[in-house]
Amino acid sequence: MITLTAPAAQEVKRLIEKEQKPNLGLRIGIKGGGCSGMTYVLAIDEATPKQYDTVFEQDGVKIVIDAKSHLYLDGTTIDFKTNLMGGGFEFNNPLAKKTCGCGTSFTA
Repeated sequence: MITLTAPAAQEVKRLIEKEQKPNLGLRIGIKGGGCSGMTYVLAIDEATPKQYDTVFEQDGVKIVIDAKSHLYLDGTTIDFKTNLMGGGFEFNNPLAKKTCGCGTSFTA
């Protein structure tokens, strides 16, 4: 299971409302890259599942994740934090054995 904190859910809802399209959700995934091997991917996308996708809803946000990414992200909490530079999403992934200094890539 992947968990969004209240600030993360609020920011995703804001981004979805900005798009003004029906049936949008948050697609979460991973891809190869970064200094630690895998990077996190977040996108506002159609909430219609593709083959091997899982869709669930939390705090009014539809979350879509593919099966491969789910293996590496199970138990992850996604938060949204603001700072002087603006803000961004942060991942707390208990399956990450090593992360890079900036926190955008990891090794599982």
